[in-house]
Amino acid sequence: PALAAAGASRALRVRSGRAFASASAVAKEPRFITTPIYYVNGQPHIGHVYTSLACDVVARFSRLDGHKVLFLTGTDEHGQKVEQSACKAGESPQDFADRVSDTFRALLPLYDFSADQFIRTTEARHKEAAAALWSALVESGDLYLGAYEGWYSVRDECFYTEEELVDGNAPTGAEVEWVAESSYFFRLSRYRQRLEEHILANPDFIGPASRRNEVLAFMRDGLRDLSVSRATFTWGIPVPGDEKHVMYVWFDALTNYLSGIEYGSGGKDGFWPCDVHLIGKDIIWFHCIIWPALLLSLGIPLPRCVLAHGFVHGSDGRKMSKSLGNVVDPLDVLTRHSVDVFRFFLVRDAPFGGDLTFSEDALVLRQNAELADNYGNLVQRATVLCKKDCGGVVPAAEADAVVDLSALREAVEAEMQRFAIDQALYLVLRALDVANKYVTDAAPWKLPAGDPKRRGGVRTL
Repeated sequence: PALAAAGASRALRVRSGRAFASASAVAKEPRFITTPIYYVNGQPHIGHVYTSLACDVVARFSRLDGHKVLFLTGTDEHGQKVEQSACKAGESPQDFADRVSDTFRALLPLYDFSADQFIRTTEARHKEAAAALWSALVESGDLYLGAYEGWYSVRDECFYTEEELVDGNAPTGAEVEWVAESSYFFRLSRYRQRLEEHILANPDFIGPASRRNEVLAFMRDGLRDLSVSRATFTWGIPVPGDEKHVMYVWFDALTNYLSGIEYGSGGKDGFWPCDVHLIGKDIIWFHCIIWPALLLSLGIPLPRCVLAHGFVHGSDGRKMSKSLGNVVDPLDVLTRHSVDVFRFFLVRDAPFGGDLTFSEDALVLRQNAELADNYGNLVQRATVLCKKDCGGVVPAAEADAVVDLSALREAVEAEMQRFAIDQALYLVLRALDVANKYVTDAAPWKLPAGDPKRRGGVRTL
């Protein structure tokens, strides 16, 4: 019964996700929802699926709630790490990026993700947008040519100070190398006060609260100007007017949120500001400090929310990571479990925003207890009773007030407004508990044939 019910719910989800919005009588503001674009130095893992799934849930719910939605995802394809990975694979950087980007794109239909746009940083539209933003920053006076000397992690594509190193490595454990080269700098230091004021005045700008506090603490001692170009490799977007330099990969990547909607062209400008950038907690520095500072310099409104979720850990409790080699193949998992069961488990098994421990044993337990025994059992009872007592047609009988659906919808909407996906799902599961108890207590199969209560029970379910 659970598998049949899951299949039915999947079909309903696919058909209704966009149709409901068009039928809504009240026009609502459009919503722009993004994943980070995924780095192509390796294959997709469950962490990527988790982020995309969370965005998909928010996007689908928003459509059902009457919003026109633009759900953006894509791949980040430049940088020294990609250049090195391509060389190791015996491919050109472009061929390597094409091949790996296709593996990320293939996840969309496989996991039933309803993305509207898939942006690649090697696309002409993106390169043009990045070049335009660079030129605008030059005009603003916030870019200048200098020299960078310090520690750099190729794996993290991030600069670190001496004080940030831990046992000679980056805080993430990645190796660092000493870099000394000519570089363009962005005047990040100029925006510390404005960023802090914005974060304090807009408590929902960064979520959850622990990440907000982390960002504020990081800025407390001030911000240093940021190196935004590299001159020791060539796989990147050339700096306008100085092609000895390529743009820093994060400057390039963050621009996708504007190039993905062709910002400035007028066509999709109504989707900005972005409603939520949904990211992993390890990239809040880039999204909560660098990105809003760039937007402030450009005079572009800031996104409404940056929401950072936790890591996906293996059953051993360690973060899943390509670098650690402990990833779970998201294609392999689907050879043993249905996509709906897998989707359910990822959004159900941990408070959204916290870390998630992935275990196939735990997945099976959730499937049996909450999909088969709870949801599946209720669907089975409803369909059997309907067929037996009403010839398979839902009767026009009086229903019992078992669950206040209006109150349930309002409660679920409130949880989704604050991106508490797991809590919204919890409310639905508790309603299923109530419905199952109603059937058990009413025991309509014990009533005499023809008793109106039997038809009323079918109508209620």
